[in-house]
Amino acid sequence: MGCIKPAVESVGGEVESYFFIADMHALTTFKGAGAMQHGIRDIACTWLACGLDPKKTTFYRQSDVPEIFEIYTVLGNFTPKGLMDRAHAYKAKVADGLDANMGLYNYPLLMTADILAFNTNFVPVGSDQAQHVEMASDIAKAFNAVCGKTFVEPSAVIKKDVGIIAGTDGRKMSKSYNNTIPLFGSREELLKSVKKITTDSTAPDAPKDPGHVIFGLYKLFTGTEMDTRVGWGDAKMKLFEAMDAYIAPMRERYDYLMSHWGEVERILAEGAERARAVARETLARVKKAVGISGEGHK
Repeated sequence: MGCIKPAVESVGGEVESYFFIADMHALTTFKGAGAMQHGIRDIACTWLACGLDPKKTTFYRQSDVPEIFEIYTVLGNFTPKGLMDRAHAYKAKVADGLDANMGLYNYPLLMTADILAFNTNFVPVGSDQAQHVEMASDIAKAFNAVCGKTFVEPSAVIKKDVGIIAGTDGRKMSKSYNNTIPLFGSREELLKSVKKITTDSTAPDAPKDPGHVIFGLYKLFTGTEMDTRVGWGDAKMKLFEAMDAYIAPMRERYDYLMSHWGEVERILAEGAERARAVARETLARVKKAVGISGEGHK
C-alpha cells in the first residue's frame, strides 16, 4: 500500500521506469546465503504477483548490473564524509540496534549510484527516504561541478496521501523492526499477524483513536472508514477479512511464481540486459569525465 500498489499503478504511459531487487543493499543486514536467496525470490514474485508488468518497465536484480558498482566507486571520491554523517536513516537504525557496518553507512551512496546510473529525473519514495534522494542530487551536482555535466540531478516524488505505513507496533512498518504483516502468508498467518497489532484498554463501546493502525490499514484496503465504536477484537476481524479478500487473488499468483522460479529468472535476466545497456552508457560518460577511459587517455 505504501510502495508497491502506487508504483505499479504509475507504470506505463510516457514515463520510462525502473524497478529492481536491492540484493546488494540487503547485505547490510545479511543473515546467510539461504535467507538472501529466499528474499530475492520473495521480492521478485511479490512485485509480479501485485501486477508489475515487465513488458512496460525494466525489472532487474541489482547485482546483475555491475556498472552500478563501478559508478558507486567513483562517486565515493566526490562525496564529503560530512554529507554521509548527516543521514537520518543511518542514525535511526544504529539507535535501534543494527550493526554500524560500512554497508549501512554507505547505503545512501549506493542508492545514489542506483539512481544516477539510469539518468533518473524522479524517484518515488516515502518521506523517510526523501533525504537520500536529496543526497543523490547533491552528489550529482558536486560531480558535475568538478567534471562537467555528466549526471541528471534527480528529485524525490512523495505521494502525500500514502505516507508511511504503520506496523503492528505503531512504528513504521519495516522488517528491521519485526513489525510487518506478511503480504502472502496463509490466511492463518495473516490472521495471526493482525491479532498481534498493539491496542490499548479502551472499552469496547468507547470511541477509539481514528489514527490507530487498524483503522488506517482498513481504509487503505477498503477505501472506507471503520466505525471507531467497535471492540478491538471485532476491529481486528474486520481488518483481517478486508485484507484477505483483497490479497487472495495475488496470493494465488505469488504461490505459482514461487514454484515456477525459472519464469521469474528469465524476466529478471531480460530486465538486466535492458538496464545494463543504459548503465553502460552512463559509466562510459563517468569514466571519460574523470579521465580513466581509453578515450580519456588519448
